[in-house]
Amino acid sequence: MIQYSFDHNLQASDVAEVFRLSGMKRPFADLERIQRMIDNAHVIVSAWEKGKMIGIARAITDFSYCCYLSDLAVIQQHQQVGVGKQLVQHVHDRIGDECCLLLLAAPGAMDYYPKIGFEKAENAYLIKRKQ
Repeated sequence: MIQYSFDHNLQASDVAEVFRLSGMKRPFADLERIQRMIDNAHVIVSAWEKGKMIGIARAITDFSYCCYLSDLAVIQQHQQVGVGKQLVQHVHDRIGDECCLLLLAAPGAMDYYPKIGFEKAENAYLIKRKQ
């Protein structure tokens, strides 16, 4: 049975392993950076099965108007069974109905997000990171 947790006391190595096993492009070898990602997030929901982290959603928000879903990762053997959708639902429940939930999708995930309730936006801009 999969359990979901809002505990922020996560190990960078566990999060890095989820990133690695999910196929996401994240700096999973840089545990200090992963730890900063954990420490500075406002909402983190993790999915666990038999004591092992299998998924994570990480978000930055003001809890009033806008929430940026910066990570949604599920290890490959648990993808396509609703874990990602549940992680997003838990984030949405935590931030409330007044908050817009937005994200930047990886090219390979563009077809996924509309299936779980996201609408595609054509009016976004970004300045890409250098690393």
